[in-house]
Amino acid sequence: MTPEISARRVGGDRQPVVVVDGFHPDPAGLRMAALAASYEPGRHHYPGIRARLPGDYFDAVRPPLSLVLREVFGASGIDLIDASFSIVTTPPAALAIAQRIPHVDAVDGDRIAMVHYLSPDDGDGTAFYRHRATGFETIDAARGPGYAAMLQRELAGYTPPAAYIAGDTPLFARIDGVAGRFNRAVFYRSAMLHSGAIAPDAALSDDPARGRLTVTAFLRAVPT
Repeated sequence: MTPEISARRVGGDRQPVVVVDGFHPDPAGLRMAALAASYEPGRHHYPGIRARLPGDYFDAVRPPLSLVLREVFGASGIDLIDASFSIVTTPPAALAIAQRIPHVDAVDGDRIAMVHYLSPDDGDGTAFYRHRATGFETIDAARGPGYAAMLQRELAGYTPPAAYIAGDTPLFARIDGVAGRFNRAVFYRSAMLHSGAIAPDAALSDDPARGRLTVTAFLRAVPT
């Protein structure tokens, strides 16, 4: 099946978000590899567990991946920073403050994030946000210090509830989102304020057969 690719601009910053359905040519085989993988706790505030990908993963998805990066993000190639199978497992009551609000993965404009959804029953996707006080939807190096200072002041007087963010809050407005569907991938700049759209009743199982199974990857776009 030929992947179906759609792109749109999000929010006032008009940042590109790309959705690719039918991303991997053998999603059932990839899911079997995920079920057999060995998982360990995630790093960098990831609220769950991660495992190594099959060695041929990026070879298998190279055609749609290269097309997206070239036509939407203006890249002639990519450098892989990190990629893994990922499963959200942390109960809401155990979330740190940083895990209850939107975040950015990097402030560099050449950093691209990818989430590839592998749960056959579809489920939770990815949401994008605007910080109400500053109006920022993207946090680059110039905006970073002011945003961090404002957020620190706000959090000194307000504690986000012990839950995954799933919509508007006093500090952030949801501006767009992508639903999680089996074998769908979403691409966006890592500097966009975003969060996994984890429903309050989500099954946060550490079993890859039942949990929110994805591939998460961070890429550096090499300009043309």
